[in-house]
Amino acid sequence: MPMSEDDAGRHGSTGEFRRERSSPVPPDRSTRSGRITVPSATVRRRRNGLLVMSVLSVLVLLASGTSWAITGWMSGSLNRFDVFSGMADGDRPEETGGLTFLVIGSDSRDEMSSEDQNALSVGSVPGQRSDTIMLVRLNHERDHLTVVGIPRDLWVDIPGEGEDKVNAAYAFGGPQLAVQTVESTTGVRIDHYVEVDFNGFVDVVDALDGIEVCLPEAIDDPKARLNMEAGTHQVGGTDALAFARTRATARGDLDRIDRQQQVLSAMFDKALSSQTLSDPGKLTAFLDSSLSSVTVDEGMDTSAINDLAYQMREMDLSNVTFAQVPISDMDHWTPRGDVAVLWDEPAAREMFADINADRPLSEPEAEEQAEEGSEPTPGDVRVRVFNGTATPGLGAQMDNQFAEAGFDVTDQAENWSDRSVPTTEVRYGPKDEELAAYMAEMLPGSETVEDQTLEGDLQVVIGFNHTTFEPPTPVEGAVTEEESQEPAPEKGPATTTAEENICT
Repeated sequence: MPMSEDDAGRHGSTGEFRRERSSPVPPDRSTRSGRITVPSATVRRRRNGLLVMSVLSVLVLLASGTSWAITGWMSGSLNRFDVFSGMADGDRPEETGGLTFLVIGSDSRDEMSSEDQNALSVGSVPGQRSDTIMLVRLNHERDHLTVVGIPRDLWVDIPGEGEDKVNAAYAFGGPQLAVQTVESTTGVRIDHYVEVDFNGFVDVVDALDGIEVCLPEAIDDPKARLNMEAGTHQVGGTDALAFARTRATARGDLDRIDRQQQVLSAMFDKALSSQTLSDPGKLTAFLDSSLSSVTVDEGMDTSAINDLAYQMREMDLSNVTFAQVPISDMDHWTPRGDVAVLWDEPAAREMFADINADRPLSEPEAEEQAEEGSEPTPGDVRVRVFNGTATPGLGAQMDNQFAEAGFDVTDQAENWSDRSVPTTEVRYGPKDEELAAYMAEMLPGSETVEDQTLEGDLQVVIGFNHTTFEPPTPVEGAVTEEESQEPAPEKGPATTTAEENICT
């Protein structure tokens, strides 16, 4: 999915990679009846209707339930390149059982007319670069996709060329050097290669009758001809391209990767929910308009596409996880005097090791369970104080003591309806018994009382037996109140699912 026209590094060199696109001849599309045979909508829905053949770059190229006639036609319409020839297994990462795709968004404008370049606001920079780079992992069980965005300005070692931005690899040596560079950088073996250019991206979005995107804040980028207010927007292919290409936001390339992942999720969602894949006419037109701008490796033949379609038949939005390469420095000055991006190497190595082992990049359920089993802290407790004695000022005094200890005092203390309460009570609602017991330990002689009217908050009613408040002993290494105001460092890469990325 191509996005920008800016050069990186030595891209203007005369020795950059260039190739002519192939013009494949589709196999015979006809059956004995002279028409393409498409299974019933019921069959396609049962198989979940979709092969993410270009692995979330073209995203909706094949209904997984289509016949061999359609599949063979699709396979014949794709451009192919001999990506892996001459790459010795001994120099590559080991196979691990999963299936990994390198997805490249090419910014080539060479075959675009000046009118198209102007209409899409992509400029006329000569040559061809890998403007968008995604590592896509289909796990061994074939029931989960992990998509990792690699910033185009990531400073890496390019085999045979030395240090440069990662997108320079394509300019120097085409798909082969791009694969070699990503493999040597990540330690993940690439099994298949998918490339799509500007026109292909626009055609796919338009074939879906547009997609829905949403912005937390407005974007005004004259260069990309994009002026969007904050909120939700229905966009066609040209505006979707501008939305995914712009870097006119605070985090630049990292924000752009987030938007690209939102666009891919929206395309996936639209394809699954629309009639594109169940209408033979729409499906045929869709494939015909989008496939000519897609290049794959020679191993993606008809048989491989059918096998992959069958294996991925249960895939849905919740089974697609997006992440970015962890970054340590967004403003690294290179030896030649331009700015690049440095990754957080320890965190990145851990992330790619997880990908190789088909381990999930995040386990929120396990984290929640760990939190549930941990000792409560004052910050976990919301409490309101009531004075159940005739001693004036006792409630306000306890308010101050609770606040100083770090408890969340929800309101000023008040007098209880009964001013002759004999025993201090810690009152709690359903599910808060543990917090009440924790609080009662600090009030010697108090008792816990369940109150069905309470939900999430505790009430402390001071009784005549009250003598003292014993604040909890700070746990060694515990976070102070001042430290709690600072954003906590992320543990591992931040992830989202395709389901979370769509606007609804």
